[in-house]
Amino acid sequence: MATEAAGIDRPLLVDDFLQRRRYQLQLADAAADEHTLVCLPTGLGKTTVSLLVTAERLHEAGGKALFLAPTKPLVQQHADFYREALSIPDDEIVVFTGDVKPDDRAALWDDARIVIATPQVVENDLVGNRISLRDVTHLTFDECHRATGDYAYVYIAERYHADAADPLVTGMSASPGGDTEEIETVCENLGLVNVEVMTEEDADVGEYTHDTDVQWEQVTLPDEVLDIRDALNEVITDRLEKLKQLGVTNTTNPDLSQKDLNKMRGKLKQMMDNDQSDGYKGMSTHAEVMKLRRATELVETQSVESVRRYFERQREAARSSGASKASQRMVADPKVREAMRKAESFDGLHPKFSKARILLAETLGIDGGERAILFTESRDTAEALVEFLSASFDVRKFVGQGDKEGSDGMSQKQQQETLDEFKNGEFEVLVSTSVAEEGLDVPEVDLVCFYEPVPTAIRSIQRKGRTGRQAEGKVVVLMAEDTRDEAFFWISRRREKKMASQLAELKEATDDIEESVGDDGQAGLDAFGGGSEGESDNPDVEVGDGAETIDGDSDDSGDDDAGLTDFAEEVRESEEEESGESDEADAQASDTDEDAAADDDDGVVATAGVEEGVEVVVDQRELDSSIAKDLSTRDGLVTRLETLAVGDYVLSDRVAVERKSAADFVDSMLDSDRSMFEQVGELSRAYARPVMVVEGTNLYGQRDIDPNAIRGALASLAVDFDVSVLRTEGEEDTTELLATIAKREQETRDREVSVHGEKTTKTRAEQQEYVVSSIADIGPVTSRSLLEHFGTVEAVMTAHEEDLLEVDGVGQVTAERIREVVGSEYE
Repeated sequence: MATEAAGIDRPLLVDDFLQRRRYQLQLADAAADEHTLVCLPTGLGKTTVSLLVTAERLHEAGGKALFLAPTKPLVQQHADFYREALSIPDDEIVVFTGDVKPDDRAALWDDARIVIATPQVVENDLVGNRISLRDVTHLTFDECHRATGDYAYVYIAERYHADAADPLVTGMSASPGGDTEEIETVCENLGLVNVEVMTEEDADVGEYTHDTDVQWEQVTLPDEVLDIRDALNEVITDRLEKLKQLGVTNTTNPDLSQKDLNKMRGKLKQMMDNDQSDGYKGMSTHAEVMKLRRATELVETQSVESVRRYFERQREAARSSGASKASQRMVADPKVREAMRKAESFDGLHPKFSKARILLAETLGIDGGERAILFTESRDTAEALVEFLSASFDVRKFVGQGDKEGSDGMSQKQQQETLDEFKNGEFEVLVSTSVAEEGLDVPEVDLVCFYEPVPTAIRSIQRKGRTGRQAEGKVVVLMAEDTRDEAFFWISRRREKKMASQLAELKEATDDIEESVGDDGQAGLDAFGGGSEGESDNPDVEVGDGAETIDGDSDDSGDDDAGLTDFAEEVRESEEEESGESDEADAQASDTDEDAAADDDDGVVATAGVEEGVEVVVDQRELDSSIAKDLSTRDGLVTRLETLAVGDYVLSDRVAVERKSAADFVDSMLDSDRSMFEQVGELSRAYARPVMVVEGTNLYGQRDIDPNAIRGALASLAVDFDVSVLRTEGEEDTTELLATIAKREQETRDREVSVHGEKTTKTRAEQQEYVVSSIADIGPVTSRSLLEHFGTVEAVMTAHEEDLLEVDGVGQVTAERIREVVGSEYE
């Protein structure tokens, strides 16, 4: 690509809009020739590199370009930049997020020249056969280090290499991975065969960067704060002693590592898989340990205010109807109550608050700085800091869009307005959670302050990249002495140095690495079914984590009748405690959830132009599994997404499938609100050949339930409902089964796909049975007996105990429970 002296003057670019930087042009030249990973420090114009390649490709090869970014704010930011920099009409540069309805996206896709999107909606549209990648001549993956595991980037790359007639991929990241193996994994997952690395040591790059002074400041916690921590650590020690007795740990030290806790959890899962009741009780205790550790982390590294808010949320959770035993035990423990009282009575200031204020005063006052960013993990801390610092500075917060704990978030519009005001100098201090770390065009600042160290190299590099772009900048890390802050700091330093050295090594040995990646990449492209010149035989046609769902009971109180809900809640809470009450997920998951949910109202017909092939209609809610994605990549199969009223998959005009994991199957047997038999009844009324797929092993060991009850349910499905019950080992097996049935129906039997059926509302009799069955959990059989005997719900409710005893199936205990529930005062 040709270059000019001052600005860049090329087809499709606005004249002289882009400053000529030789390193960007060199990177773009390389990326225009083959699938390339572009590594460039934060703030030095990775997006410009991609834009130059896009302009070149659209001019030379035609077609359209697709640019993927992980969050909605990033998508909007990139769209604004592209519209400014390119001479393409604004309406031909379109944005795809969950805010755009699926049928609107399908229509916009056809007329767009550039689509800038979150990966989740593109993944959904590909699975639903709403769009085709055949004419996409340039695909950019922003923040491509995410391309691991089940993240949507991996599936989209596979589909692109298989479906596109003339593909070209550019991956962009300032921090592609923690080691060479991770970098190679990203390259393999995206089909990248060329690696271009530029660091601040390169002369062309160094011209646009300045030294960043990194320093750390230790603070000493006051005795009152240490007393709160010590009280909590006593409880952790006690709980670890219980886990030690179960044989899943050898230590009771409350400062044990997260790695040790994860190992413990793995051993408890194994115990549960072997149907050992101690495993369920241990997992409940483990969940409690995770909650307590989160509380100690907050009091050590955040603020007393943040731990106060955390305790209040835990109290509310313990009082809720679905409260887990872990939550209830924790807030009831005398030592925890003591810690709560000390936190509520503490009227001092966490030393990090005063240190942050001093640093800001030095930077913005004494040194004449203009702007500063203060990063923190906790939204509670962010809000408390804004309130505290506002007395001395003009401060705003920048947090994510959603919050499961009820804290006020910021809409995408509010986020953008805040960033615009910060850029324009309307305020001087931005207090941000991790949502602002990655990729957002945050303006040059004089100080980046880490309220706490972060233990990952990628996040640390992203944060530091906010300073030192145009003038010398400063980074300060605040650390509480003798706390996990220090451990995180050293972990981060070690990982950063490792990444920097590996990127330098990567730069020195790009030929060898490209040879390795190229060989693997070509094998990957062959597996994808395509390459730079191959056309796919596949028809042109969001994300589960692949984690096994665990169900069981968890209670160490000795209550053998405790419900599965307690345990499921504790497992979920344990996982949440591992990630912490932070905004780290806001930049990663909130858009995923919203974009996936935004497709729920979808009833669109496929628009990708595929007319032939075996079709499988998939319910939107099945996107959490890998089945829909796997089906969509099969030769000769076409998937279509709808919100199905009945069933999970429709395979012909007569065959529809209800899919349940072994755990879901048992749960739905006991679900009084919407039982499996209701679902199957609707399925059998709507389709001539209904199928129930029960997926997974250990069906009879899911809960403390008589295996004969499960066998009875299976027998009822087959005999009473005329449903074919098929067992599969897992999602892969289910995928093969669905594909086989669909091909058999449509190719061998020459049947067409037809979606029909609707959910039926409960009849009056069913509603009456439901009301009575809920009394003291007496169940549907006894409720029918009671209604048949007394005639009305009202008569059942007012019946005396001796009258209740006359009903078949009602004994003394049941009669007493009914009268107790109906006749007792509400408290």
